[in-house]
Parts: sequence; C-alpha cells; structure tokens
Amino acid sequence: MNKLKDKKLFLLDMDGTIYFENTLFPYALEFIDLLNNTKREYVFLTNNSSKSCKVYLDKLNKLGIKASMDNLFTSSLATIYYLNNIKKGATIYVVGTKALKEEFKESGFNVVEDIHHDIDFLVVGYDNELNYQKLVDAVHLLKRDVPFIATNPDLVYPAGKDLFYPDCGSFCHMLEVATGRKPFYLGKPRKEMIELILDKKGYRKEETILIGDRLYTDIACGINAGVTTALVLSGETNEEDLLTSPFKPDYVFDSIKDIYDIIK
Repeated sequence: MNKLKDKKLFLLDMDGTIYFENTLFPYALEFIDLLNNTKREYVFLTNNSSKSCKVYLDKLNKLGIKASMDNLFTSSLATIYYLNNIKKGATIYVVGTKALKEEFKESGFNVVEDIHHDIDFLVVGYDNELNYQKLVDAVHLLKRDVPFIATNPDLVYPAGKDLFYPDCGSFCHMLEVATGRKPFYLGKPRKEMIELILDKKGYRKEETILIGDRLYTDIACGINAGVTTALVLSGETNEEDLLTSPFKPDYVFDSIKDIYDIIK
C-alpha cells in the first residue's frame, strides 16, 4: 500500500469514482485537495461522450474541484485525435448529442445530418438524445461500408442505485445485429487513452495510477497501458463482478476515501 504514496500522476474516472451524478462522494474533495497540496498531478478520464469538455469542467468547478483542460481527457477527444490522424476535416455522420457534434465541428470536422453526402466516417457516441431515425441512418451508412467508429464500448451508464441506462456499446450492439458490422472502439480500455496523457505530461508508467469503478473499461485500460490500477466499489462493479472478471486490479477499495487515507 505504501507504493501508492509514490505515485505522481493520478488518472481518475469521474462518475462512480469521484461523484455520482451531481453529488461528490465523501472525501472526494479532500482527495483532490491533497493531490494539489502535495504537487501530485491528476487527469480526469471519462468515456461519457454525451457532454462537451466545457460542461465537464463547469460541473467539476461547481462541485468545488479545480480543473482545466490540462486535467481532462474524454473519449470524444480521443476520437477526434484518432480521426484527425487519418483525415483532417473529414465528413462525418454522428449518432450523438448536440454537444458531441459541436465538439467535432469545433475541431474542424464537417458534421452532416443528411446521409446522402459522401461520408468518411460514421461516429457513434453515448447519445441520450437518441431517436430511431439516427439508428436507421446508421444502418444505411453501414450497408454502404462507411467506416464505423465508436467513442466508447460501455454497455450501460449508471443512472442511480441499481439503475443503468443503455450506453454507446449497447447502441453499437443493436447496429451490429442489424448489419453484421462491428465498430472500432475508442476511449477506455484502449491503452492510447493513457499513452497520449503520459506523452503529454512526461510521466513514466511506474509513476502513474488509474482509479476507476469499471473493470472492463477503467481497469482494463490501466492493464493494457501497463500502469497500476485501483478499483473502487462505489460505482458499477460489485464484489461478485470482481470474482468473475478477467480484469484484475492491483488494488480494491470501497471508495476514494480509502485511497485518501493511505496517501495523506
């Protein structure tokens, strides 16, 4: 456990780890304050592509957490970087929220609503504004062999105690059943989510820890990238899931408070 005190970069999931909806978990704020006061760095990682970076930063700041773009990396940003490396300014059809579409537009992509355009990529995100027409449009594009990109593989979104809503992975499963096409998933658990941050920040893997509440995205991401992982049981995962999962974290804690108590 003492090795946790030596970590210099903390990669933090948000919903289910630091807060639930609009409520901070106990000692989450003290944990962030401790990182700031001890000159440790932190970056919030999220697979939730339904909100813009500005919305996330506003939410964190309203909750009392100091955060800027240097402290945030989302699956939508990972998707933008990935597509920019293939074709800058590509024409894309987005099954996603208005906020996600705006992020792509602000990054120079040509976001279209009419599938009769010459479309370079179909991008599917966590769309809590989803309607049936978007799915129908996506099916037509997939039948035209348009490359299929998904911001994240999460099957469900935590909406309350023992309450989950369909997430991006579930939408993509519907499309796969309808067309036989599988997407290329970005976001966690792809190791690139972490490698991009390490390159930017200049930290080594052994100086880094990822803390999250999902085994198949958060913990898998840390394992894939070769960094230390800590699971908190304050979100999606329970102890039964842990027993049956192939993704085994280095540490398991009830909540962020337990980690705070160790590193303070």
